[in-house]
Amino acid sequence: MAEGLKLYNTLTRSKVDFIPIDPKNVRMYVCGPTVYDFAHIGNARPVIVFDVLYRLLRHIYGENHVTYARNITDVDDKINARALRDFPDLPLNEAIAKVTQKTADQFHADVARLGCLAPTVEPRATDNIEQMIVIVQKLLDGGFAYIAQGRDGREALFDVLRMPNYGALSKRNLTDQQAGARIAVEPHKRNPEDFVLWKESAATEPGWPASFTISEENRAELRVNQNTVSIYGRPGWHIECSAMSKRYLGEVFDIHGGGLDLIFPHHENEIAQSCCANDTSVMANVWMHNGFVQVEGKKMSKSEGNFVTINELLDTKKFGNRKWPGEVLRLAMLMTHYRQPIDFSISRLEEAVRILKRWNLIAEAYDPNIKASVDSEALHLFSDDLDTPAVVTRLHALVKNEDFPETLAATLKFLGLWWPSKEWKKYDHQADDTLSAAIDALVEMRLEMLKTKNFAEADKIRDDLLAKGIQLKDGKDKDTGERVTTWEVKR
Repeated sequence: MAEGLKLYNTLTRSKVDFIPIDPKNVRMYVCGPTVYDFAHIGNARPVIVFDVLYRLLRHIYGENHVTYARNITDVDDKINARALRDFPDLPLNEAIAKVTQKTADQFHADVARLGCLAPTVEPRATDNIEQMIVIVQKLLDGGFAYIAQGRDGREALFDVLRMPNYGALSKRNLTDQQAGARIAVEPHKRNPEDFVLWKESAATEPGWPASFTISEENRAELRVNQNTVSIYGRPGWHIECSAMSKRYLGEVFDIHGGGLDLIFPHHENEIAQSCCANDTSVMANVWMHNGFVQVEGKKMSKSEGNFVTINELLDTKKFGNRKWPGEVLRLAMLMTHYRQPIDFSISRLEEAVRILKRWNLIAEAYDPNIKASVDSEALHLFSDDLDTPAVVTRLHALVKNEDFPETLAATLKFLGLWWPSKEWKKYDHQADDTLSAAIDALVEMRLEMLKTKNFAEADKIRDDLLAKGIQLKDGKDKDTGERVTTWEVKR
């Protein structure tokens, strides 16, 4: 079965047979959250996508033979800004700790409710500062980096011209970048595209002591006599993942994943740092990226009013005036192939509810005494670059064959889509409450229209509800004599 797994490799722009470096330790790294705010539904997609891949790899190679690392970025300028905003009276380090702990805890709670397994390791950037400093020094020693005096202090920068194939992942060469983009002029950089590895921290910013040995050429540029430069500072974003992936997975590993938006510059710069520091031709053998998420046909943004966090979907009625179970959100994501863009909508969630109810209603009839395996055809489809839409079609076929609920149940549990009726009946009760509130509001509106003798509009409300199976009954209050209206579902 292992030889049947095919994955699309962004680096080669082709679907390839997956051959692990070591079948006894298949290694995958996925960029995790920057914990300055609650994760939104766009963040949910890579978590779900790479969770299903993790499940498949464990199935193929064995649970104890897969190492999945997903990091937490807990040092970042956005975190600093949020800490200063939310806890202005606390020392910065305490404020940062409060922001990152609260946000990380919420992320873990949210993704668990989406049916995602915990990764094997979940390193935090702040626990790997020493490893980052070591990589920066290696890059300086190899001539791939230099230290410059920037506007806000000294910086260690990666020299992109020292890597001949820089841009191989994104297929953007330096000439195209310079010609096709507005690049801020920063005179301290050797090249406009050079990026930060380490930067000096101000007194109001978190930092760690670091001492770097620099070349004679670099000393001349800095106009210093000593060959060692100390910078109390913090890491650039890209160096964090290079350090954490190397520490937990090695210099070269099997799969690196993340969202499409990370291809450039984040993943491109990870490759540059890692390959140059470790003297390897690749950082990961397979690069995988999930597509973007839109909401109701529009790019998600706070200005559009369609910015929705995972927590808001699960625990508030912000989206569609109801709460949505994690299993529903999970299926709604998996109904589209991971590499395609997805339009996240209320209608998609409603469709996922209907599908899950039907599947699980049949699956619940399984006999626990019968040992069942995951459906082999579903596994075959799943192994073709995570073709989850084809797997959904296959599950529809399994539902039609009610003679094998054990296989259906095993497959749903494998995919993290087990949603027994005792759970979805709780959802139905909530949905019924929402429907009742909406009908009551229309009834009140109709009574107001009748009081103002707007009979045409009042009749329209009555007829529209009747067309939807809701019958209104008018009567009088026995004490006041005023009109009252009740309703019932027409059978």
